[in-house]
Formats: sequence, structure tokens, C-alpha cells
Amino acid sequence: MPEKPPQINPDSAYNAIFLSLYNLIDAPVTWFRKTVVEPNQKQYPWYHRSYCRVPTIDQCYSDDVVCDFEANQQFKRDRLVDCEILSILRQRFEDCMMYEQPDSATVCKPLLDKYRDAEEAWFIKYGDLGAYADAKKAYMKQKHRMIWERRHGPLSDLTK
Repeated sequence: MPEKPPQINPDSAYNAIFLSLYNLIDAPVTWFRKTVVEPNQKQYPWYHRSYCRVPTIDQCYSDDVVCDFEANQQFKRDRLVDCEILSILRQRFEDCMMYEQPDSATVCKPLLDKYRDAEEAWFIKYGDLGAYADAKKAYMKQKHRMIWERRHGPLSDLTK
């Protein structure tokens, strides 16, 4: 929608009639959009879809099938996001190794450390769950790890 009416020279009668008709139709529409629609409109980035967080599996009742399903879907979305983060960190490290070839061991060390920490955190949460992992299996893994760490001490620097 143009901000200003088209630049028409109102020298001829045809151009003057056209400009007045344009203003007759466009002015109320433009006023309504500027004063009503745009101030009441929330601005979202076009590329981001925001999901509401659902209750986790430990907040669901044992016989609530719908809550279990929603928790599993949330778990799968979180797993995909964490896998993508790990993939991005790995790609950044590989790009750094490629471009900083002679000095890559020293220049890329912070990226490697960040990638290894993320990899360890990913394995703590999702490792050894298998291809058909769900929220309940991950919750049981977390519970068993917490019990083991209470008895024997932390396994990692990330869980201190």
C-alpha cells in the first residue's frame, strides 16, 4: 500500500477526477490501517513459530493420555532443537578448521571447547535412549542419574 497518492499532474480533467477517486477510496483505508490495525498488531519475526510450553512428563497424571502425548511432542521438538544447535556448533568448528588452516589448533580451540561441552550436555540428556526415545524414558534416565550422583558424586563438570 503506497504511503502517498501516486504523483499525477492534475492539469487535465481526467487526471483530477482520477486523483479524487483514488483519494476517496484510499484515504479511509489508509487511516484505518495506520490508526487501528498497526498499533494493535503484535510484531513477530516471520521465520519463528512460537509454541507454548506444555507440562512435562513429571507433571502429568499416570492415566492422562493427552498430557503424555503433548509431553512427548514437546520432548521431540526439544530434541530436534538441541540436535540442530549441536550441528551448528559442529559446522562452525569445521569451518574454522578449514579457514584457519595453519593456526587452526589455537584459533579454533574455544569453538572446540564449546562444541565438546554442548556434546556432553546432549549426551547427558539424550544419549543411550535409542531411536524411539520418549519423554518417559528420558525422565527415568534423569532420575537414575540423579540417584547415582547422590551416591557416588558427579559424573561431569556440567552436573556439579
